[in-house]
Amino acid sequence: MAATKLPSFDELPNFEDFTGCAWGVWGKDDELGTINLLTEEVVKEAAKEIKLGKSICLNWPLNFPAKPLFDRQAAVHESWLKPSGHVHDDSIQINTQSGSQWDGLKHFGLAKQKMFYNGVSVDQLHHGRLQIPDPTNVDKTATKLGIHNWAQHGITGRGVLLDLVRFYTASGAPLPYDPWTSHAIPLQDLLKCAEQQGVTFQQGDILLLRIGFTQRYYGASPEERDGLAGKPETFAGIEQSEDVKRFLWDNHFAAIASDQPTVERWPTPQGVPHLHQTFLGMWGMPIGEIFDLEALSTACAEAGRYTFFFTSWPLNVYGGIASPPNAAAIL
Repeated sequence: MAATKLPSFDELPNFEDFTGCAWGVWGKDDELGTINLLTEEVVKEAAKEIKLGKSICLNWPLNFPAKPLFDRQAAVHESWLKPSGHVHDDSIQINTQSGSQWDGLKHFGLAKQKMFYNGVSVDQLHHGRLQIPDPTNVDKTATKLGIHNWAQHGITGRGVLLDLVRFYTASGAPLPYDPWTSHAIPLQDLLKCAEQQGVTFQQGDILLLRIGFTQRYYGASPEERDGLAGKPETFAGIEQSEDVKRFLWDNHFAAIASDQPTVERWPTPQGVPHLHQTFLGMWGMPIGEIFDLEALSTACAEAGRYTFFFTSWPLNVYGGIASPPNAAAIL
């Protein structure tokens, strides 16, 4: 399958202090970002990854973590019996980033410039309650960069799992880091893991990284789990380096996600910009966080392959910031 020719990372222009600015690659008014890579041909080719017909949920239940991180509200689920005595309704109130999530293009912009993907300034984005009474007359200025764009397109294609937990512990050694501490996963380990798994990348792949947060959560004491939200946020994740950015852009991944709350090492070293600014702000690339990759890890190891059909449908909320992923892998 012929891939669309895109500029390499080194061919992309700089924007002030940022390297690799992809503004305008898909047009000055684009609101999809790297999801543009998920063309009909890419999705059709990805469907060939379905060989076993085995479907695996990648969403942690909305109930977890029970005490969310980054000062976010826990999900509230209520149900009630209606007067008829045989009919139930329920309601769910959530912060869209309290658990498994996609970070959307309005979530994290360029810190100094107060700008978002494709040069949209913070003043161009809607804040506060958004009411849209007429579905045939949607104010596109009020919904700019909203997650509804991804919801209406779909995030479906070939998924690739780099199971770093299994890579590090295959010899029987313990995991060489605590996922709940600020630890950098170097690019060379991503490459070695891919080589060990027999994985090669294709344009439009959706990259999933198992680094260990959820496994650590399952093994933690109740006191540790409850204390997680009250301590400074420190998490393992990929290193913030030019080589990592070059690797991710030049392989033209459509999205990146992990089982960690931040994907990248958190916090960044002093003076080092967050990769969130590059992924979301420079490229328009979805960032998936706290995906449940435990069952997928087992299934991939049993099948002896780490590629699969990936499907995700964010909430179709006009102007939305983020969303539970509603994601699955089909082997």
